[in-house]
Amino acid sequence: MQKLLAPFAVATVLLAACAPNQGPRYSDNVIDRALAGAAGAAQPSRIVATEIAFSRAAREDGQWTAFREFAADGAVLHGRGGPIEAKPWLAAQDDPSQAVQWGPRSVWMSCDGGTAVSQGRFRDPAGQVGTFVTVWERQRSDGYRWVYDAGAPDNPQPPPRRVADPPSEDEIVVSGESPIIGLVADCRRGEGAATAPPALSIPDGIRHGAMLSRDGTLRWHWEHGGADARRVVVEYWKNGAWETALDHTFAAQPPASPAG
Repeated sequence: MQKLLAPFAVATVLLAACAPNQGPRYSDNVIDRALAGAAGAAQPSRIVATEIAFSRAAREDGQWTAFREFAADGAVLHGRGGPIEAKPWLAAQDDPSQAVQWGPRSVWMSCDGGTAVSQGRFRDPAGQVGTFVTVWERQRSDGYRWVYDAGAPDNPQPPPRRVADPPSEDEIVVSGESPIIGLVADCRRGEGAATAPPALSIPDGIRHGAMLSRDGTLRWHWEHGGADARRVVVEYWKNGAWETALDHTFAAQPPASPAG
């Protein structure tokens, strides 16, 4: 088994991807289009552009180099053994010869644009595809940096696609015409608008953590149970009520090989 698929790295390496030996799937024109025409502070297009730059840096500069560059202080990687502080772990990693690559599918953002969550698809160097979830926080002078990242390959993996077949939902090809859903929470104004989010209901024995955006319009939380049970839930303030934007449980993974 490749070194990248060591017990913890299975969950952290498999955070996003497309075939690493292919050329960039995004041109600078795509990034420009993603940023064009957006008004106000809350612009999901900026998260799309950041994800594109992040993925490109992983391919061109090295996977863990990119993860370090785009990480906020205190960022967390949620692997098979549970969340860990990212920067100390990343500092000890050498870049693999081939990086995982990824593309966002959906972005949810707080009304003030301070917090955003992206979900998308990846492909690793071995050809496995899966889903990732990344939480982004706007920095004072340095754009957006990720504060939480988790991902896992599909289990089971989808069947190989024939070249003649049209792209499926399991593909991660993202072009300038590919739809990426971007949703923004409503701003909380007027009497009664500052309603607190609903209380979390966490089963006994489940580790968890939750964060509310600074403006109180988006909450995300993670859960970790036994047997690699990882879940991320995102809620945001919409149409006068709290709505669940994302509730994703990562597929359980087969036991790691003793050879690591």
